[in-house]
Amino acid sequence: MGCNNLVLVLGDQLWLESPALEYAKSEDDRVVMIEVAEEARYVPQHKIRLVLFFSAMRHFRDDLREKGYSVCYSALDDEANKGAIGAELKRWIKQQSPRQVVCLEPGDYRVRSLIEKTCRQTGTDVKFVADTHFISSVDDFKRHVDGRRSLLMEFFYREMRHRTGYLMQDGEPVGGKWNFDADNRKTFGRNGPPDIKAPRRFQTDALTNDVIALVERMFPDAPGRLEEFDYPVTHEAALDALRDFVNHRLADFGRYQDAMAAGHPYLFHSRISTSLNLHLLDPRKAIEAAIQAYEDGAAPINSVEGFVRQILGWREFVRGIYWTRMPEYQDLNALDADLDVPAFMWTGETEMRCIHESVGQLVDHAYAHHIQRLMVLGLFNMLLGARPYDVHRWHMSMYADAVDWVSLPNVLGMSQYGDGGVMATKPYAASGNYINKMSDYCRTCRFKPKEATGDDACPITTLYWDFLSRNRNRLKSNPRMKFQFDNLDRKNDAERRDIRKRAEKLKAEFTKHAYLK
Repeated sequence: MGCNNLVLVLGDQLWLESPALEYAKSEDDRVVMIEVAEEARYVPQHKIRLVLFFSAMRHFRDDLREKGYSVCYSALDDEANKGAIGAELKRWIKQQSPRQVVCLEPGDYRVRSLIEKTCRQTGTDVKFVADTHFISSVDDFKRHVDGRRSLLMEFFYREMRHRTGYLMQDGEPVGGKWNFDADNRKTFGRNGPPDIKAPRRFQTDALTNDVIALVERMFPDAPGRLEEFDYPVTHEAALDALRDFVNHRLADFGRYQDAMAAGHPYLFHSRISTSLNLHLLDPRKAIEAAIQAYEDGAAPINSVEGFVRQILGWREFVRGIYWTRMPEYQDLNALDADLDVPAFMWTGETEMRCIHESVGQLVDHAYAHHIQRLMVLGLFNMLLGARPYDVHRWHMSMYADAVDWVSLPNVLGMSQYGDGGVMATKPYAASGNYINKMSDYCRTCRFKPKEATGDDACPITTLYWDFLSRNRNRLKSNPRMKFQFDNLDRKNDAERRDIRKRAEKLKAEFTKHAYLK
């Protein structure tokens, strides 16, 4: 005789309040959790990312068992493990003979399709449960976009503020403005960043140490290093990480959120995105903790609003874009970019100091903050002309917090402009001068950010002008690009030829070696 419900819990659904677990309350129900090599290899995955997911899953498994759930668990190195989600789910269906498979809405269209296919093949009903971890549902987002000719996160964010009451008073935004971006662009200047209390480190326990040994044994050639692994892998640790941020870095987060400094991977950022995206931390608790700090006078409105907007605005918005645009969205390539992602995007082995520093952080920590993602690493790949979906695959490889629903719109859409303006009203194109302004990277770089030609010219500056030239016909009607094209028009024909010649040389050199094919 089989079980009633077989509740599949995926690696980014580690939430004790999950509504899917309501279907696993009787002794006739089972929870199944699956580690498979296929998910660790479909793109080359950072060792830290692998340890984070597998360790958090195993801790959650133990939490479920302690609370009385009956859990079937596929460990990566189990002899019976089939190595793929579909095959392993099929094995558990055959063993448990459930009436139906139940799963919280997956965060990956590909994984949802695999689950549906497997259940069809086995003749098993499947029920996907709405993921109430998020503050807005996919249906809510569909209603928001219905009838709109264009999408702006700002309007969605304001709607979410009204709906939730967060940072609202008598129907108006607290502080008199909807956002305080103008106050949040301060640089560190010549003296560099002030003393900043580093994020709390979380020591590995015996279970995590076992996973580290497993990953080193099974994936020795995976990118990244594990010496600095210290991410939260439990709900309790995730709450501790949130409290640490609110108490020690939130106050200055706003004004310095766009600044960068060599050797400072975290600065005033929260480093809670892994906990949010694995469902170890409820986004409402993060938002409410920040608002409480404002109400207590411990953090200014520009910092708190900026933090709230990242979660209530951007995070919810990109999920809505993903689930209302897939699967066609992943194939978009509005700028016809067709080059490989350079191999140094996995190693940092390049003379460009900004890339070397930012990728070096990724190698050590599987982390870079949002400006490094958008205006250094994303900017470089867009200017180069790398295929946007491959840039997304690179992002999924190297970032501990990457899940398909959040990575694809942010990378393919926001940073690469592959969607032609769904996520952003213009390409985030800039020369090396932007990086020089917002960081100290250029001070120790052999390239000169203001120069576009010659051996010492900054490759990002060269590629910036080349990007404008080759995409002029596609972008000339965008009013937000007028200033940039006016500047391009000030260059004479000889300058443009020299830029194009150097750009072609750089592209050939950078893409000579690629990691993804």
